[in-house]
Amino acid sequence: MSITIVATVSPKPGRADAVREAFTAAIPKVHEEPGCELYALHEDGYGFVMIERWATQDDVKAHGAGETFNQLTESVKDDLTEPIGVRLLQSVPAGDEAKGAL
Repeated sequence: MSITIVATVSPKPGRADAVREAFTAAIPKVHEEPGCELYALHEDGYGFVMIERWATQDDVKAHGAGETFNQLTESVKDDLTEPIGVRLLQSVPAGDEAKGAL
């Protein structure tokens, strides 16, 4: 079963454009990483939410230790109000199999 991650990113006032640009530049590289099934950035009035899905825990570990992720987090660290929040989720399937889980 795939691993789903939700990461929240809270930019400082006036820094959302810089954070968005850093993430959108990194996304194509992450999409090429082994085990990346989904890496999708979403935005609202408060900041950004990254929805991720990885094939295995080893793929998650490799992503977290990888050059692209570490360069990205280093490039935005001064633009954030708090560290990136990361939650590893386990699906609770219910209802229609295609609609009840990411």
